[in-house]
Amino acid sequence: MKLSKYSQFAGIALAGALALTACGSDQAVDPQNQQAAGDVNCVDGGGTLSGAGASSQENAMAAWKAAWEGACADSIVQYDSVGSGAGREQFISGGVSFAGSDAALDETETKDATERCNGSEVVNLPAYIAPIAVAFNLDGVDSLKMSPEVIAKIFDQKITKWNDEEIAELNPDADLPDQEIVPVNRADESGTTENFVAYLSEAAGDAWPHEVSGNWPIEPVEAAQGSSGVTQAVEGGQGTITYVDASHVGELGTVSVGVGDEYVEYSPEAAAAIVDASDPREENTENDHAVELDYTTEESGVYPIVLISYHIACMEYQEQKDADLVKSFLSYVVSEEGQQAAAEEAGSAPISQDTRDTLVGTIEKISAGS
Repeated sequence: MKLSKYSQFAGIALAGALALTACGSDQAVDPQNQQAAGDVNCVDGGGTLSGAGASSQENAMAAWKAAWEGACADSIVQYDSVGSGAGREQFISGGVSFAGSDAALDETETKDATERCNGSEVVNLPAYIAPIAVAFNLDGVDSLKMSPEVIAKIFDQKITKWNDEEIAELNPDADLPDQEIVPVNRADESGTTENFVAYLSEAAGDAWPHEVSGNWPIEPVEAAQGSSGVTQAVEGGQGTITYVDASHVGELGTVSVGVGDEYVEYSPEAAAAIVDASDPREENTENDHAVELDYTTEESGVYPIVLISYHIACMEYQEQKDADLVKSFLSYVVSEEGQQAAAEEAGSAPISQDTRDTLVGTIEKISAGS
């Protein structure tokens, strides 16, 4: 399966759990995929908005940046795709006005961020939903079926050859070579890693004995920085395999993941399906919209390895200009036009209208302290 299938994707509703709770990227944007920003509420006099975080968002961020800056004179968004963990740290320390993160702030981070947010509430706004692909580079093989246990054993370095009987049994028609498997993981603290490891921890049982963390839990065979870094490492090797936001897959081979009695290819539709089947996080407040994904679902058609990437913001900023710029940009990101721009550029699943209404209700409350 190649990522080009996303160019025909017109719209996926993200309802269910999210409705109930109610990056300066250097990536080039395809002009044919660039969406008009529509009726953007621009800030008088413009200004520079700083953000940092998830590299999974960098393709979508390039589209959001181009459209918002095009609509709002003298307005610039600078997003550094340094990874979710580093982005959260920069936000908490006050270095940036918003963070992109593939994991919501935890309880400790939320407490630390309250002071940075002028004593106000800190919120996690789900703005980007995408499958995490298990992608590989193996001559003559474009797709493979793998159970959660097989994926776990490969990344835990327990299955080390491509023609291992556990892989071969699931793929009798594949010409699997007697070749070493080279798993490539993220070198930086990463929300993509945290989501992937959370999936393995829940779906693979005893085959994955490690704690859930944004840091890779074992000594790597090979590691690289960011989503682009792991993709380049896999493309430049042979017998390589990684986990990565699906917008970075390009021409690599991909894994259909075992769900119940079937094997499901990644797609925006299948990614949205697991979110619909999941619940809001218990500790959410009125304005916080984090989601607990159900990685063990056996529902037909669901692709279970999914990331929800959040925009993390303050409900109150010290400076009015910061509050206005955050409101303007995030309002565009969650708008129908913004979500479609991300879908066409990065293959993400647009949020539903119910979810959009919920997020807009929160974004509109962002203000500056007196």
